[in-house]
Amino acid sequence: MKIRHLPILTLLLMQAAIGQTKPWPEAAANAWYARQPWLVGGNYIPATAINELEMWQTDSFDPKRIDLELGWAESIGMNSMRVFLHDLLWQQDAAGFQKRIGEFLRIADKHHIKPMFVLFDSCWDPFPKTGKQRAPKPGVHNSGWMQSPGADALKDPAQYPRLEAYVKGVVGAFAKDKRILAWDIWNEPDNLNNSSYIKLEPSNKVDLVLALLPKAFGWARAAGATQPLTSGVWKGNWSDPAKLSPMEKIQLELSDVISFHNYGQPSEFEERIVWLQRYKRPILCTEYMARGNKSTFQGSMPVAKKYHVAAYNWGLVAGKAQTHLPWDSWQKPYVDHEPAIWFHEVFRTDGSAYKQDEVDFIRNITARKTGQ
Repeated sequence: MKIRHLPILTLLLMQAAIGQTKPWPEAAANAWYARQPWLVGGNYIPATAINELEMWQTDSFDPKRIDLELGWAESIGMNSMRVFLHDLLWQQDAAGFQKRIGEFLRIADKHHIKPMFVLFDSCWDPFPKTGKQRAPKPGVHNSGWMQSPGADALKDPAQYPRLEAYVKGVVGAFAKDKRILAWDIWNEPDNLNNSSYIKLEPSNKVDLVLALLPKAFGWARAAGATQPLTSGVWKGNWSDPAKLSPMEKIQLELSDVISFHNYGQPSEFEERIVWLQRYKRPILCTEYMARGNKSTFQGSMPVAKKYHVAAYNWGLVAGKAQTHLPWDSWQKPYVDHEPAIWFHEVFRTDGSAYKQDEVDFIRNITARKTGQ
């Protein structure tokens, strides 16, 4: 669906929302990026957590494990991590959640790692609940990951003030914290989870998120964020503004810095970077590296470095999220055997490298010397 085909009222609402939450000027965004090193990292969750809720809740927050794992990341030259938060954590225990974010930032800073925090996420299970989380489903990739907000909240305008309080509360608490790199407002906002939860998704999910996404950008700006805001485009054709979906248009027009996902081979990875250069803003690839898809460290990282694009692979340490298993494990679980090739992750649970040549390559391209 092209922008010109939207109803006039929808267009006016979108334009009004965009006008209320203008991104940084290009010069400011590029000046910010010029102060950063080449950003290299992963999408991080500790091996002891199945999802964002288990990572952050009081009973399962594991700072010692986080400290250990971020040390492994630092040892190969990673200097940033993309980390998912959740709206229910703020509702459950705002003060405690804020304190644990502060503890995470202390640990990350110790390892010279600046996190990018993700506020909302449209991927995987649409019915999140706080409390003890379920055990991983044997042999299945990301079997316990939770959407934020869940379907019930997304469909209920009465809950939007709660979502606003979450964004303003979290961002406001850390709006001037130099240990935070950026805020990723919404991960894959129009993902319908076709291979997993599609039958459980609201029929009008995309329309609901389309209306909320500009508001979420506005809430973060209203909270005084001094860090850049972004939301990554992840599918479709970005070669021509006329080919953008309404969601992609909002993502790209409201972001201070441009971000994208790509799990394709190096030629496709490079093509998409070139497409996004028209925006004349810093470019961050916030998800890549799926070995079975020909998306590898050795293939994508040199391209990212060539264009000075930030590179965040999915995963760091194999654990309860089981994202070392392929996406197709939802159709054919790897119960009795591991896949021939791990899909994501860099380290095994004990900290040994899945592939030593990869770790050596990452350390070399980031210029991280052994033993530093």
